[in-house]
Amino acid sequence: MKLKSLLFSIFLIVYLSTLIGNVVIIILTKIDHHLQTPMYYLLRNLAFLDICYTSTILPQMLVNLLIEHLAISLPACIIQLFLFLSLAASESSLLAAMAYDRYLAICNPLLYHSIMTSKMCWILTLGSLLLGFLACSFSIGLIAQLNFCGSKIINHYLCDISPVINLSCDDISTVELIDFITALAVLISSLVLVIISYVYIISTIKNVPSDRGWKKAFSTCASHLTVVVLFFGTTIFMYARPQAIDSFDSNKVLSVLYSFIIPMLNPLIYTLRNSDMKISLSTMFSFNAVSSKA
Repeated sequence: MKLKSLLFSIFLIVYLSTLIGNVVIIILTKIDHHLQTPMYYLLRNLAFLDICYTSTILPQMLVNLLIEHLAISLPACIIQLFLFLSLAASESSLLAAMAYDRYLAICNPLLYHSIMTSKMCWILTLGSLLLGFLACSFSIGLIAQLNFCGSKIINHYLCDISPVINLSCDDISTVELIDFITALAVLISSLVLVIISYVYIISTIKNVPSDRGWKKAFSTCASHLTVVVLFFGTTIFMYARPQAIDSFDSNKVLSVLYSFIIPMLNPLIYTLRNSDMKISLSTMFSFNAVSSKA
């Protein structure tokens, strides 16, 4: 009981920190006119995705820690699995879109504003969501048609692919293969786009004459690159490898990283490593301090 209370407190702090951090990013990029650019528009949508992403898991998990033997129905489990995977796939596509934005800003600055219009930002955002949800629809449809028998205790803290399909009494080899191919296609295609963008970015900033100009150009990418390494490093190892079903315990640790820790760290990464965000944040707090004194 003490362990459950401790875990509840830890994950409640993580969830509240994730909500507060990402809401702050949404507010800052919405009210500060200096942050009314395509890069921060995409960042605002990333923050919104992180809120939705963690909210599909953590509230249910917190309730489970409070109530003994709380059951989740099969339809609710499938819905959680669908939302969780679709939002993760959408985030991978959005990170690729953000890399494309940085590529245009650094490699083609004269064309940047003519290409990255409000319409293009909408297309990239909605396209990322559409791709994410469509990519997961077929495999989740196959999982929903499986017959489940025997033990119905999920060996995980959320409805993830491997622990769910492992409860089925049907042959799951086809479902496993399709899930693997889908995850590989979604994650690797997004990562390839990110890598190509950064190859062009690095080749461009290498030709910047001054060290100061090189550092200024790369500083706009540092936060995004950090998030990319954390997100793709964990998700590819989790989903884009065969026989992921055989390592539940290690999967639980990794899933804590990409489902809880990374969404909580993203706001810190983007504020602490981004000078524009730090200036906007300090300005907002300074304004609030002056207003309270007045």
